[in-house]
Amino acid sequence: MDKMFCMQCEQTAGGKACTDVGVCGKSADTAALQDKLTGALITASRIGAVVSDELLIDGLFATLTNVNFDNNALSALIAKVGLPHYDMYEVRDADEDTRSLKTLLLLGVRGVAAYAYHSRVLGYDVSAICAFIRKALSAIGEPEWGLNELLPLVMECGKVNLDALALLDRANTETFGTPEPTTVERTVESGPFIVISGHDLRDLKLLLEQTEGKGVNIYTHGEMLPAHGYPELKKYAHLKGNFGTAWQNQQREFADVPCAFLFTTNCLMPPKPSYSDRVFTTAVVDYPDLVHIADKNFAPVVAKAIELGGYAEPQSGGTFTTGFGHNAILANADAIVDAVKSGAIKHFFLIGGCDGAKSGRNYFTEFAEQTPPDSVILTLACGKYRFNGIDFGTVAGLPRLLDMGQCNDAYGAITVALALAEAFNCGVNDLPLSLVISWYEQKAVSILLTLLHLGIKNILLGPTLPAFVSPNVLNYLVEHFGIAPVSTPEADLKKILG
Repeated sequence: MDKMFCMQCEQTAGGKACTDVGVCGKSADTAALQDKLTGALITASRIGAVVSDELLIDGLFATLTNVNFDNNALSALIAKVGLPHYDMYEVRDADEDTRSLKTLLLLGVRGVAAYAYHSRVLGYDVSAICAFIRKALSAIGEPEWGLNELLPLVMECGKVNLDALALLDRANTETFGTPEPTTVERTVESGPFIVISGHDLRDLKLLLEQTEGKGVNIYTHGEMLPAHGYPELKKYAHLKGNFGTAWQNQQREFADVPCAFLFTTNCLMPPKPSYSDRVFTTAVVDYPDLVHIADKNFAPVVAKAIELGGYAEPQSGGTFTTGFGHNAILANADAIVDAVKSGAIKHFFLIGGCDGAKSGRNYFTEFAEQTPPDSVILTLACGKYRFNGIDFGTVAGLPRLLDMGQCNDAYGAITVALALAEAFNCGVNDLPLSLVISWYEQKAVSILLTLLHLGIKNILLGPTLPAFVSPNVLNYLVEHFGIAPVSTPEADLKKILG
């Protein structure tokens, strides 16, 4: 028997499954505990046991890729559920189409749980979302269910994820203000500093409050870059800029850096010895032998930053621009519509999603570089790091590259697409809009299901197709939605624009 079986991310070994150790660094023991935790939540959902929304969401979030590597933390979550676990090999040993749909549903609800997590910690009601998660988990445990029963639930998962994204959009804007276009410095000033990574804006706000006036600067990393666009965060003068690039480069970019690092959600890689003494985790993120801060008192992080002292001289860098949320873009809706009608803007490309280390992702850089000058590039999530350092110029008075935020902000891109369709009195699929999506983990799966729920067709997905999608399920997606794998930038652009 394989030591483990995990096929939930794009980088899964051999394009099939990790069976010895995870490509992400997850051990077989950790994978087994994540399976037990998932199985316990499935059992709870099937028998209607009382498991709080908080525990349900935290438990699923802890099983996402690059979140929780700590066996003690996972065991504690299993103990909180307190139920025998459904055997996940029941899913893996099912016929390939049933396994495909159950896996697609499971990974989808994991993504939904991750988005619901951020709304819940901001005090918003996620009970309706959690009710569907329980329904989906119960279905995964049904031994006799096949395509006819599971496919409608997979599509419903996309609808519920849209609800979760809409709630998170409201939670973030009501709490932190409406994002504004903002230029973000990449220069790191001299003196003590902390780099905060992940996605959780509440944790960033708490860190800013706790470091104000202490001579410690704060820099974002990875998916935290869009935080600079929120008025209630950017008002802090010691929120200085962005450090590094996408999550998969952290082991190289963090080496020997004289600062403290705080991880708030997914995207943690196993820390290298050259910087592991200065990495802290919070919430559901955990890794053996790192200091975990459960109570949100970040004093140890601040103390480590002051101890390390930061750079003696500023480390120069360029700039990024972010903050083009749906409100900022739609404030220019009339000008955009006029530009399309006059021919000044001929096409929109949504090039976004997860970044990763697997070869082939240079496709997205080359694709963006080859888009015509009379087109607009919308982007979001960490996939933008493949090209957001490039100057694409302007078109019709707007920057050609518009960074709409985190993967958590996918609702904004959907809102813009629907608003444009309404303005032109047509369907979304009739717009001069093409979606070129990079995926890596489970939140990208839930967003894909949302796009399918909305009936959006002809999505290009890459750099590879998910290993958990069986040929029959893939054929269904191709037949009904026109999903296709990316090929080459030249061929795909010719197909789109030809």
